[in-house]
Amino acid sequence: MEWLLGFPAIALLVVGLVGQAFEMRKIRLSTYKDDELASANIFMNKRNFKWYGIIGLGIVLWYLAERM
Repeated sequence: MEWLLGFPAIALLVVGLVGQAFEMRKIRLSTYKDDELASANIFMNKRNFKWYGIIGLGIVLWYLAERM
């Protein structure tokens, strides 16, 4: 594994997953009441796409680190 690509890949994955979780919580709290269940469409909210991009970049870097 190429560690110069591996460490940023892991960092991007962690930041992306944690950031997306907090964003989902903010979306759910702003849209639904405390006792309601959130819809499955919450994943398609446009505020999530930046986190999906960060997670995707982390996966690509991780793949490149493994192949080098």
